Amino acid sequence: MSLTRSRIPEDEQKPRGIAPEQKPKLTKAERKQRRRGGWLDAFSRENLADTIFTGYLPIFVALIIIVLPLAWMVSSSFKPPSEIVTLNPTLLPQDPSADNYQSVVDRVPLLTMFGNSIYVTLVGSVIKVFLAVTTAYALVFIRVPGKNFIFLGILVALMVPPEVSMLPNYLTITSLGGRDTLWGIILPGLGTAFGTFLLRQHFMALPKEMFEAAELDGAGHIRKLFQIAAPVSIPAIATVGLVTVVNEWNSFLWPLVITGSAEKMTLPVGLNLLQSVESQAGSYGILMAGAVIVIVPMLVIFAALQKYIVAGLTQGSVK
Repeated sequence: MSLTRSRIPEDEQKPRGIAPEQKPKLTKAERKQRRRGGWLDAFSRENLADTIFTGYLPIFVALIIIVLPLAWMVSSSFKPPSEIVTLNPTLLPQDPSADNYQSVVDRVPLLTMFGNSIYVTLVGSVIKVFLAVTTAYALVFIRVPGKNFIFLGILVALMVPPEVSMLPNYLTITSLGGRDTLWGIILPGLGTAFGTFLLRQHFMALPKEMFEAAELDGAGHIRKLFQIAAPVSIPAIATVGLVTVVNEWNSFLWPLVITGSAEKMTLPVGLNLLQSVESQAGSYGILMAGAVIVIVPMLVIFAALQKYIVAGLTQGSVK
């Protein structure tokens, strides 16, 4: 029995690509020249208008709108009144001083308000995230009667401004004895429509095979939630948690309505109290210092956890 060798065309016998080890290696100067060439291509005559109007101009406008007020606020918090109320203002303080921050501490119970904000933010955020995770899981994996109508109600809650329910909440909390208390600040906002909506959409994109395999192993809903759904959804849960923390920390109108004493106020309400005390023109530096104290903690947290926001909002969008 003779074996015949099938002839392969010569063009098919040649490798179609260059192996990685056979590719020419570029020197550091050549790589730098290529990057420089790509950067210069963006500013060529053909691409100049696109580069400016779709790239640098929006960035420049965003810097002016967002960064410049923050920079002015931080700079003014270190300026004396004579450098703020002047015909020739400067961005950087000529004689920087921390007296404005000391004035904030002297005029309002800053440490008490800071502790109140931390307590309200932590307790409210933990409960909100827990309720969002469990509610979203129930809407996806548990046969709840009328869950489509429940989800429709959640969508409606996203569209209704919170000011609409402020009067009923005030009457309810006052009748329960929650006026001027920390739990009175926390209780009305424990439900989070945004977190439930986001996590529900995320849970719907999870592979059903994982949960079917867990059911075959005898796992109940508690195990499937905390051992499967939650661990693989850390970016989405972190996103909901971070947004919730920011909203709780910056909440102003409801704590202002439900509290009356400085000992139960949070930092944003304390800043409003500081504005009432410091009504003179020379107190702008003190107000800026108070605003920095309120904003800086959230800026630090956001900068540290921004990758989870991006991962959580884009997870499942690309497969």
